Amino acid sequence: MAFKEIAIEELKLNPFTKIDKEWMLVTAGNEEKHNTMTASWGAMGIMWNKNIVTVYIRPQRYTKEFVDAQDTFTISFYGEEYRKALNVCGTKSGRDCDKEAEAGLTPFYVDGTTAFEEADLIMVCKKQYHQEMLPECFDEPENDGKYYPEKDYHVMYMAEVTKVLVKE
Repeated sequence: MAFKEIAIEELKLNPFTKIDKEWMLVTAGNEEKHNTMTASWGAMGIMWNKNIVTVYIRPQRYTKEFVDAQDTFTISFYGEEYRKALNVCGTKSGRDCDKEAEAGLTPFYVDGTTAFEEADLIMVCKKQYHQEMLPECFDEPENDGKYYPEKDYHVMYMAEVTKVLVKE
C-alpha cells in the first residue's frame, strides 16, 4: 500500500470522533520486533510550540515496553472495515500470540518504527514527555475509583508528530 506525506495543517479530522469512536493503534518497535495495541483514549493539541499527541498506556500492556524502549512510535487510524482487527489488537496480547497475523495486519516500517499498511492515516510521533498518573492528582475522585480499581494507572506519553502519512 502506498502512502504520501502531507503537512499536518492539511489534516481535517475531529480528534474526539477519531480517537473515541473509530479508535487508533499505538505501535512501537522496529523491523526486528514490535507490538501494537488499540487505544480509545488520547488527545491532540499544541504544547511547547509543537504538534503533540498524547496517548495513555497501562503498565501491564506489552506495547508499553516497546514505547519505553524507543524514541518514536506511531498512532494510526483505519476504516470501519478494520473494526474486527482493532478489536483483536485491543483484546489480545502480543506476549501470547501473533496479534498482527490474527488481525490480518501487514507491518509498514517508517522512520525506524512500525505502523500497518492497512491504515488510512499514520502519525509518526517522537516522545517528548511521560508521566504516570497519580491518585493524589485526581481532582475528581470518582475517576480514580471508576477507572482504576486495580490501581494500574496509565502512563501518559506526550509526543511530537514528526510525520503525517495518508493512504494514496
